[in-house]
Amino acid sequence: MSNPDAPASTPTGQTEVPESLPSRMAEELCAGFVLHDQRERTGAIEAFFAVDRLQFPHLSEHEAREAATAYVDSLWAKDEVEAPYIDDREVVDLEGLAEADWGPVERPLRRRARIVGMSEEYARLTTLAWKRHKVGGDYWTPTLKAQRIEIDAALGGSGHPEKNGFGDDGSGHIAARYLVGVELHDMHTERHWNQAIDVMSGYFDEILRSRR
Repeated sequence: MSNPDAPASTPTGQTEVPESLPSRMAEELCAGFVLHDQRERTGAIEAFFAVDRLQFPHLSEHEAREAATAYVDSLWAKDEVEAPYIDDREVVDLEGLAEADWGPVERPLRRRARIVGMSEEYARLTTLAWKRHKVGGDYWTPTLKAQRIEIDAALGGSGHPEKNGFGDDGSGHIAARYLVGVELHDMHTERHWNQAIDVMSGYFDEILRSRR
């Protein structure tokens, strides 16, 4: 089924992106995380589905919803893994949480990877990033690597766009935007949420315009 909201190609082969579309995707993504924080599972699925159906145009509507559901399943599994070791958002047993079984978190992410058609390394890296985000350590590197995998899938397997100059060892400008969004989410204020929407609007605009 064709998606009426999807960007169209111009006669020159360039991708024509409606001005409002990246912002709408960013708002839905951020809403998904807010709804997760509020324990609104159905709403979170709908929000992430609204994003996945546009960022993965090769998926059917059913597949996009399944991919979003798998992502939400992993977020809820993460909460369950963390619950015995956290009190009022503070980790009270770092060692226990570090040694806990994070397999229930990784498994839905592997399912998401299979649905989307991306490397299942995405699941391992995302789980590692979420774990380190709570117990400490370098969570930014696995976050960036996982997003490069997801960006590659969103771009139809063409890979993260290369830089035209120096700094080739960096994570790339699109993946870096996602990490900034994560950092802004951590602030938990309306002002920072609005900044996250601005940053993620640029993230989705880059993906949609880079798609072939």
